[in-house]
Amino acid sequence: MTPVHWKLVIDAGNPQAQADFWAAALRYEVEDNDALIRRLLELGALPREATVEFHARLAFRDLVAVRHPDDPYDQDSGTGLGRRLLFQRVPEEKAVKNRLHLDLHPGDGKRASEVERLTGLGASVLREVREAGGEWVVMADPEGNEFCVQ
Repeated sequence: MTPVHWKLVIDAGNPQAQADFWAAALRYEVEDNDALIRRLLELGALPREATVEFHARLAFRDLVAVRHPDDPYDQDSGTGLGRRLLFQRVPEEKAVKNRLHLDLHPGDGKRASEVERLTGLGASVLREVREAGGEWVVMADPEGNEFCVQ
């Protein structure tokens, strides 16, 4: 049986800012949907107000994804075909703890430098955990979504 293709969708107040943060945090690439959006606009299938300029290219106002740079992508649409995070605009702010989060594994002996790098990108440290089962740092992205650095 063929594995199911998936993407992780994350609610956001500002999808473009979240995409920039997570692309830098994961060393991923922000998807470039400019060609697809221009085709949709020409066909009248997408209203201009559903788009924004982002990195000097047209982007969807309410959706933007980041993808692993080594994974395949559709060159006509810019859509990733592998590991992806999709940020979608929602009207409400985050109110409670995440039910799902990312664990980042920078490698042995690199946790402190990775936490420093992520803090420089706009993340914040929520707490450091030291338990019999291991150590990690709980952080929050610029919109308050929790993630861990192992």
